[in-house]
Amino acid sequence: QVQLVESGGGLVQAGGSLRLSCAASGRTFTTYNMGWFRQAPGKEREFVAAISWSGRSTYYADSVKGRFTISRDNAKNTAYLIMNILKPEDTAVYYCAADVSAAITTERPKYRYWGQGTQVTVSS
Repeated sequence: QVQLVESGGGLVQAGGSLRLSCAASGRTFTTYNMGWFRQAPGKEREFVAAISWSGRSTYYADSVKGRFTISRDNAKNTAYLIMNILKPEDTAVYYCAADVSAAITTERPKYRYWGQGTQVTVSS
């Protein structure tokens, strides 16, 4: 089992940047692929980015490709989401999640563990 805690959210102007962190407890962090999802008011939670347990494979939603970067530091049991060129439509609660599948996935039900979320608000 792993517990996840996100941090780094906040209010930023359009065009700005933020770095989200996801700290994981436990000694099995390297067995999990990690993903970031987001949920805007009145909308379903959607996939943003994922990274394999080794960090060698990543995948992004088209809406953030080229602007967001997912990474992880297994020595620190932490995953990151660097968000650049932020847009008002990026406003949402951002969640990190852990998945034990063999390959990284965009499918929300496959992620077993979730953090509590961190709010990101982008003003125009």
